[in-house]
Parts: sequence; C-alpha cells; structure tokens
Amino acid sequence: MNQEIQLISDGEGLAVIGDSTAVERFLATEELPSKELDLHRIKGALSTGAAAAQAGSEIAANSGRWVKLTAESAQKVKKYGLMRGKTPGVRHAMIGEPGEVKSWLQIATKPGAMLTNPAMLAGVAGIMSQLAMQQQMAEITAYLATIDEKLDDVLRAQKDTVLAQMIGVGLQIDAAMTIRDHVGRVNDVTWSKIQATSGTIADTQAYALLQLDALADKLEHKQDVGELATAAKDAERTAREWLAVLARSFQLQDAISVLELDRVLETAPDDLDGHRTGIQAARQQRLNAISHTTEQLMARLDAAAGTANTKVLMHPTKSRAVVESSNQVGADVTEFQGRLGIEHERTVLEARRWTDAAISAKDTALEAGAEGIDTARRLSGDARDTAVELGTEGVGAAKRLANDTGDAARSATDKIAKRIRRKSDPGS
Repeated sequence: MNQEIQLISDGEGLAVIGDSTAVERFLATEELPSKELDLHRIKGALSTGAAAAQAGSEIAANSGRWVKLTAESAQKVKKYGLMRGKTPGVRHAMIGEPGEVKSWLQIATKPGAMLTNPAMLAGVAGIMSQLAMQQQMAEITAYLATIDEKLDDVLRAQKDTVLAQMIGVGLQIDAAMTIRDHVGRVNDVTWSKIQATSGTIADTQAYALLQLDALADKLEHKQDVGELATAAKDAERTAREWLAVLARSFQLQDAISVLELDRVLETAPDDLDGHRTGIQAARQQRLNAISHTTEQLMARLDAAAGTANTKVLMHPTKSRAVVESSNQVGADVTEFQGRLGIEHERTVLEARRWTDAAISAKDTALEAGAEGIDTARRLSGDARDTAVELGTEGVGAAKRLANDTGDAARSATDKIAKRIRRKSDPGS
C-alpha cells in the first residue's frame, strides 16, 4: 500500500491527496476535520499527451480531502515545511510514513505527478479556493439564521430599487449553485442566467456601506447626551439590518466567484491561476472596505459612550443608554466580522456609576468653591457641570438634582451644597 501523501496549501486551506487509507490515517493522526476534495473535476484542465495521461491515472488512483486552515490547524501543518512552487500563493510537500503512524516525514526526492504538473496544481488550487468560499458562505448562512429579522423582510421594507433587486438576483444565484451541485459543472444555460448579476450585488453592498457610514456621521459631532442617546439607539436599531444586507451581498459575491472558477476551469484552464488570484485580491478589497466601515462605526459609538460617561451625574439614565447601545452594536459587529473571517477584538465598555461621578464631582466642587465660578467654568465634564450648577443656583439646584436621581443622589448632593456654601460664606 502506498503511504505517501501530497500536501498542497493556498494559505486558507490544505489539500491532502493520496491513497484514501493513508489520507484518512494522516488526518486522524493530526486530528484535522476535513471535507471531500473532488479531484475528477480537474480532468477538464488537462491537455492531451503523456503528461496528461499520467496525471489522469494519478487522479483515478488517489482521493483528496480539504482542511480549513485555522490558527490551530495551520500550526500543525507548519512542521511539514511546505515549499513554494510556481503556482502563485501555493505551497506544497510530499510526505510519507516510514513506520510509525505518528512519524510522518517530508520526502523531498520523489515528488508525485500532482506536484510536478502545473495544470494539476492550478486545478487543485482553484477547487481549494471554491471550498474556502463555500465554507464562508455556510458561516454567513448560519449568521443570518441568528438574526431576529428575516433578511427578505428587511429588503422588502426598503423602497430603494437596488435593495429590492437583490432578492431576485439572490434567488437566481442560489438556483445556479443548486444546479451546479447536481450537474457537477456550470453549463452555458446556467451561466447565462447569472453572469450579469454581479453589478446589482456590488451596488447593494455599496449602498449598505453608505448607510452604516451615515449612522457613524450622526454620532460624530454630537455632545448633548440626549442627542447622543437618540443617535446611538438609532444605530442599535438599524445597524443589524444593514449588516445583514452586507453579509448576504458578500455571500452572493462568493457564490458568483465559485461559479466563475468552474467556467474558467472548463473553458479557459490556462487562465485559472490568474483568475483565481484576481478573485482573491478583489475579495480582500471588499473585506477591507467592510472592515473599515464597521470599525469607523464602532469608533464613533465608543467615543459617544466616552462622552456620555462624563455626563452621567446630570444625565444618569441617558448616559447609561448610550453605553448600552454602543455595546449592543459592538456585539453585532463583532459577530458579523467573525462570520466574514475579519479578525477583530473589542472590549465591552462599562457605564460609569453615578456614585463614582458624585464623589469625583464633590471633590472637584470643594476645590472650585473657594475660587468661585470662574474656576468652575474652566473645569470639564461632570465636575464642571455640577460646580457651575451649584455655584450659581445654590442649594435649591442641588435639591432639584437630588430629586431627579434618587435617595443616593439626594444625600451626596446635599453634602456638596452645604460644603460649598460654608466655603463661599465663612461667616455663616
């Protein structure tokens, strides 16, 4: 039994090719989950002649599995020292099992036909790209299923033509993928139905990005806590809908790319490498644009939460609402980015406690009381607002503030007012 297997990686996934028993033993040894990699689809990319016949016989004799490369699985594969080849972005190696199951070693002296035939390697790389995108599409499907609002309901509620069109385009592309699964290829009839749909998807994606930008802009220059609370709540209510539109548009773009690679593999196999790398570059540009827009939105929301935390003494309810909205949108964005493979970490923000703000304001107000209102006006945030309020309106204002914020507020604010009054009038 031939125990040699060939490893091919494009950075996103790993193809493991060889005798089915050896392949399964290798995957079990390394504890790597995998999916089937259909080598027979590469036959259309091979030219005629002895090299093609040799490659064809190797396809018939071997089976293939595909492994999605995560941080953990990539570390396991790294030890095999995959080497760069002539195919752009692809590394490969051939390894064997000289004895023990756990002693797979690299063999550099006997590369198989899979690694020496450029058309074979390009075909494998193309199929690997398709599998990686289909894996991402499945992640997006799972993400959309977790959203309370159905995506079609979100789209139908919009009056914009470009969003409404995406429903029909999505149905056409889904149908094409289903036919591909049954037929095993993308024929002329199927391709003719979807080849002009990419423009509609791109327009929809751009529109959704603009809507998220608009939400961020509403938050940029607002300092009033009431206005911030309104804008943050609006972002909480609508951001998830636009994230769903973005996710669906990205999923459909990946589906179109899968279908494109099938067509190129069948009609222009010599262009497969260039088309594959072009698709990857365009996809990364889309990811960069989505990442930039969503992170801009979160930066504005976090800034709004920071501003609200400085106003918590005078506006406890609205300040907390701003922080809560920021955290909710942050959770939605983080989940969305993860489903698209965008690496991003975010720390949950904490709403500032009223008692902490009251203590800080008390200390600042005591210092400011001796120097009068001019000093108080130079302060910032809660301390400034409280000192100016108490210095100009006296104990009456302190009592009104206390009534608004409860028993704890009443006790703390009365103490501040009394101390400021004694500081301002030593003879009293």
